[in-house]
Amino acid sequence: MGRATVDLFAKSGYRVFALDRIACPARDNVIPIQTDVTDESSIAAALEAVSAETSELCGIIHLAGIYLLDSLVEMPPSEFERAFRVNLGGAFLINRTFLPLLQKGANAKIIMLTSELAVRDPLPFTGLYGITKTALDKYAYSLRMELQLLGISVSVLRAGAVDTGMLGESTRQLDHFCRDTKLYTCNAERFKQIVNGVEARRIPPAKIAEKLYKIFSAKRPKFAYAINRNFLLILLDRFPKSMRFWIIKKVLSV
Repeated sequence: MGRATVDLFAKSGYRVFALDRIACPARDNVIPIQTDVTDESSIAAALEAVSAETSELCGIIHLAGIYLLDSLVEMPPSEFERAFRVNLGGAFLINRTFLPLLQKGANAKIIMLTSELAVRDPLPFTGLYGITKTALDKYAYSLRMELQLLGISVSVLRAGAVDTGMLGESTRQLDHFCRDTKLYTCNAERFKQIVNGVEARRIPPAKIAEKLYKIFSAKRPKFAYAINRNFLLILLDRFPKSMRFWIIKKVLSV
């Protein structure tokens, strides 16, 4: 998604500073900067590199994130903490560090990719991912409340399944979980079928890039946008909570 977004914005005439743990190749309108969004010193170095090229930014787009699938009572504490550091802490550190470069009062924009799960109750074993994306969504809302006073817009794109390496990682983690869990062995095998069904309808990363570009180009962007919403998740969300618990228990119970 990051690569597709960088390509689209660069082709459209923007000069893009592409921050990633593994820097992409430099090309026209693209300045790669190797950055770890969980490391303050790395982000400070990125700020120096950007400041050497420009004194102003017209916006920031957040696409960094990790997917974790595990039981909330079996995962190691280190994984719990890492999910928050990457999915929420990275956005916080980048925004805090680069705010001085944003064009205040000139319709500058910050856009964050959250998830359609951010406004829904997560399924079993996807809880941590849903929690971090919900926290990111709420952080973005709170940030919009504050930065509107400076003339800076904040929006979120709540995306469904996208055809990236993250879906492959989802499958790998699900296989690992089904093999290693001591509490949910049979349930996890059934859950794997549900996950495969939910992720079957995917969109290419280019669609995410196009949507981000439209949001970035809007004069008065809304707070929340959605793309590739999953019908089954929408349907489940419409049931009362007690009914949702019953359905999931019925489907996943031994």
